Amino acid sequence: MIEHLTGEQLERVLESLPLDISFVDANDKLKYWNRHETRVFKRPYSALNTPVQKCHPERSVDKVERIIEDFKAGKRDMAEFWIDMRGMKLYIRYFPVRSATGEYLGTLEVAQEVSRIRELEGQKRLLDE
Repeated sequence: MIEHLTGEQLERVLESLPLDISFVDANDKLKYWNRHETRVFKRPYSALNTPVQKCHPERSVDKVERIIEDFKAGKRDMAEFWIDMRGMKLYIRYFPVRSATGEYLGTLEVAQEVSRIRELEGQKRLLDE
């Protein structure tokens, strides 16, 4: 349970995730991202508290808005897409964040470079070297 983590522990857990995450609150404001130095889509710190629409290329803003509106209306539980960029295969997913009672709290964006994952074959068991 979260109440057993200190703020520093939670921050370090989020920074240790092997993927980029961003959180946009219920008012469509960018509130958090992890892995600032190694993110694929880097943002200036001044982007905090700005509308999410300003964090995306103009050609994709209408899609981002539709996803968020669908989350708010309860019409969708995930949106995903993947792109090729600078020699990487990026898998990007959006998830609504809801309270225990179902209230929309915001949107979580998860981006992961998956080229290595896509090349996996067979099995590798824990501690196999």
